[in-house]
Amino acid sequence: MREIHSLAELKSLIGQEVALSDWVTVEQERINTFALATGDEQWIHIDVERAKRESPFGGPIAHGFLTLSLLPMLMQNAITMTDVKMGVNYGLNKVRFPAPVPAGSKLRARLKLLEVEDITGGAQMIWEVTIEREGGDKPVCVAESISRRY
Repeated sequence: MREIHSLAELKSLIGQEVALSDWVTVEQERINTFALATGDEQWIHIDVERAKRESPFGGPIAHGFLTLSLLPMLMQNAITMTDVKMGVNYGLNKVRFPAPVPAGSKLRARLKLLEVEDITGGAQMIWEVTIEREGGDKPVCVAESISRRY
């Protein structure tokens, strides 16, 4: 867990990899729950036997948007800002899913701070978040995440 104590300290980290989250396992149960919540019940995600037989991935894979939805949790797991009352997810600039996430995979996030901009009452940050899979040769998600701290 990386502690950042001030806006000045945060600004000094621009251009650097700031933190690395803990590993999180994406189990089939989480994939199924996400499918129900979003209505995306495509067989490559939830039909384990069919995915083993027919999918080019050899089994079920997590939704790309499930992987993306882990971003706030992974960031909170990696960074704490002690001088902040609240943080807000403000959006995304770019998102890519270069590799699949097979059910049972362990994921973690690498966080690089790209920008910090002063805003009324706080600061806006742009983070390059690279989510990697344990044992994978390519990231499973690369995103520019915009957040605000107040």
